[in-house]
Amino acid sequence: MANLKEIRGRITSISSTMQITRAMKMVSAAKLKKAQDAIVMLRPYSEKLQELIQNVNSSSDPDQVSVYAQKREVKRILFIAVTSNRGLAGAFNSSIVKELNNQFKEKSQYDVEVLTIGKKAYDAVRRTRAVYSNESAVFDNLNFDTVSHVTEGVMNSFREGKFDEVYLIYNKFVNAATQEVTAEQLLPISMAEKAEETQVETDYIFEPNRNEILDNLIPKAIKTQVFKAVLDSVASEHGARMTAMHKATDNAQALKNDLVIFYNKARQAAITNEILEIVSGAEALKNS
Repeated sequence: MANLKEIRGRITSISSTMQITRAMKMVSAAKLKKAQDAIVMLRPYSEKLQELIQNVNSSSDPDQVSVYAQKREVKRILFIAVTSNRGLAGAFNSSIVKELNNQFKEKSQYDVEVLTIGKKAYDAVRRTRAVYSNESAVFDNLNFDTVSHVTEGVMNSFREGKFDEVYLIYNKFVNAATQEVTAEQLLPISMAEKAEETQVETDYIFEPNRNEILDNLIPKAIKTQVFKAVLDSVASEHGARMTAMHKATDNAQALKNDLVIFYNKARQAAITNEILEIVSGAEALKNS
């Protein structure tokens, strides 16, 4: 059985850990509000941009298909995996790695490479998979231009035929306690199917013409889609970390309470033994 000094040490250690987890929870809660506002404001813009592309595409020349919408025989695939640079966020990073491995199995017949945004994804795949690029530094100065620079490199590789399909894998932010692992196709963009689904008929006046407008809108939409995925991931990370640190604090508090009860019982037993020894000694002196 641990002595009282060891128990006191464990209680002190747990109390220190609780201070750290509680502080991390508060920091993540503060960052979550900013990240949540950013993704909530971007989503309507991204959705409207997609809707505009579908409307314009539905009335454009079917023979002039954007290079980013051209489907070809699939031989090489690029996965863009978005995680975080830090851990202590529950299953936030491991769920992305798990989904990435599932995608590897499903598409094992193709040549697969990975572009990692986040050190956790890079550390998970760098020994077993071909890493096209590690863009973890994006989080050091996260803005649309930084992410667009990464996306432009991917778009150029697709246009040059280095990859036939590109997929995004990230955590979609639902709320502070819920994140959905999402795998969606980035390139080639699917335009005809969406046009059939939405069936939106809008009368636009085009200047200069439909195809030139699409040539400008489609690259912007692709960049916005990647930027939205990164913002979704950032908000999900803070939500996951806040939840994980809240649970860690609660678990530490429960463990501390159990140790305090155990310590008090052990201390009471020690005091009782000391009293018994004193009484026994006094009785022995009295009878001698």
